[in-house]
Order: sequence, then C-alpha cells, then structure tokens
Amino acid sequence: MIKYYAKSGKELDELPELSPKCWVNISPPFSQEELEELAENLFIPLDFLTDSLDIDERSRYEREDDIRLIVVNTPVLNDTDDEIEAVYITVPIGIILTPDNIITITSFNNPVLELFLDNKVKNFNPSNRKLFVLQLFEQNVYRFLTNLKKLNLKRNMIEKELYDSSRSKELKQLLSIEKSLVYFVTSLSSNELLKLKMKRADLLGIREDEDHTDLFEDIIIDNSQALEMANTYTKILQSTMESSASIISNNLNIVIQRLTLITIILMVPTLVASFFGMNTQSGLEESKYAFYWIIVVSVVLTLILVWIFRRKKMI
Repeated sequence: MIKYYAKSGKELDELPELSPKCWVNISPPFSQEELEELAENLFIPLDFLTDSLDIDERSRYEREDDIRLIVVNTPVLNDTDDEIEAVYITVPIGIILTPDNIITITSFNNPVLELFLDNKVKNFNPSNRKLFVLQLFEQNVYRFLTNLKKLNLKRNMIEKELYDSSRSKELKQLLSIEKSLVYFVTSLSSNELLKLKMKRADLLGIREDEDHTDLFEDIIIDNSQALEMANTYTKILQSTMESSASIISNNLNIVIQRLTLITIILMVPTLVASFFGMNTQSGLEESKYAFYWIIVVSVVLTLILVWIFRRKKMI
C-alpha cells in the first residue's frame, strides 16, 4: 500500500494523492508496478525503493543528485512458531528524501512507523523532514532498548526454571533469545556507524541548527547505550547457557544415580528369595517359619545396604 500523509494542526491526515511536503509511506502489500510508477513520478532511482526491501540490507546512506537514501535497521517481532528461532529479527526501513517529499518503505509492518501513523510522537510533522528523520532514529533506538529489556526479563524467568529442570526446553528458549541478541548487536553496530557517518558528512544539513544537532548527539549516545546493553546481555546469556547445560547434566546424573541405587536395593530381597526358591536343600523346607525368616533376612540385608549408602552420602 502506498499512502500519503500530511499534518493539519495536531492531526495526521491521509491524503487522496501525492502533494508537496507530504509523507509517502509504502508498506505491504504492494506490487513491483506500483514501485516503478512511484519512482517514475518522483524521479527517484528504482533501486532506492527495492534495496530497502532486502531483509539483509545493511544500514547505509546513498546520494544521487538531490535524492538521498537512508537505510536503517529496526527490530520487529518474529512471526514464527519454531521455538528455536529468534524472538526478534531486524529489518531495514528505507528513508528517501526528495526535494519535496519524504518516503519510507519497509517489507514488514513496522512498530516504529506505526507510532508515527498513530500520531503518538511528540512534535511530529512530515513537512519538517530533517526532524522527521531524527525522530525516526530516536524512536528506533527506544524500540531496541525496550525489546532488550523484554529479552533480559524473559532470560531471568527461564534461568529460574532451569535450576530444578533436566529438560532441554528452557535451553531452546535461551537459544532463541541469543539469536535475537545477535541480530540486535549486528544492527545496532551498523546503525551506529551510519549515524556517525551522517553526522560527519552532515547529510541532513543540520550542522548550523543547535537543537537538531543536540538531538542527533543524544540519539547516537542512546544507540551506543543500546549496543552496550546488547553486548552485556549476550555475554550474560552465554554464561547462563553454559551453566544451565551443566545444571541439566548434573540433575540428570542425580536422577540416574537414584534410580541405580533403588535398583540395587530392590535386588537384595529378590536375590534372597531366589536362593531359597532353588530346588536344593536349605534346611528350612520343613519349618513353618521359613517364609518369615526369608522376609527378615531380606529386610535386614536391605537396611544394611541403605545404611552403607547413606554413610557414603550416596543417598
């Protein structure tokens, strides 16, 4: 879908057609023909639109005449039922600046763009394209920080379950979190490089605007903080997974040891009964107390065996 938006007062209105200073948002579903028509109408290279749809596209910027492309990666929830797949993945948002309009394009329904579509971002106005780009960066970093905190909370909950567990389910869940963190670290690193290059090249032309420059500096600092958090959580998770694997293995060994001891203990009365059940002379054939003697001997030997195991702290 290709939709056009402009701000009138405090409300974000959808426009019936393209107009100057409006925001063009392209989100699925859309066709190749629609992209080609839009590129022709706005005199922008078609690859500026199609490159942003590649899920593996790195964060970067590109210029061609007076058209500027900015590709930034953003986190989205992974719609999959596979428990070992990442909880979150990162996908690119393409931001295209033309002399008259700003265009955003993504191949996924993106929570960051939805904040702007729902008019939930303070002082947002599509006509102020420079501020719009900075606000997109800002909300994107906040999204990373929020998702990192959610992943860390989920890791803590799984870690508590692991101490008394001998299952692999929790380890699979930790693996999915680790994959998400790998996506985050890679994308945050790429985003940080992009912003530093944009600042150095003054791609947005905000060097003389103190407010915009300060906001950009804060965004870069927040991105660095998110990257540091992602790296820290990754190290903690790797340590947790190693410890958890040891805990699960130890729990399993304890269960096997207990089952082995129970088998040995139960073997004693079976062995005693087998001896007296042989077709040989044992001296108790004529005794009316033979059954009770067998029970007593079995119980005594079993208790002695239990005492030995307890003394050796095996049970």
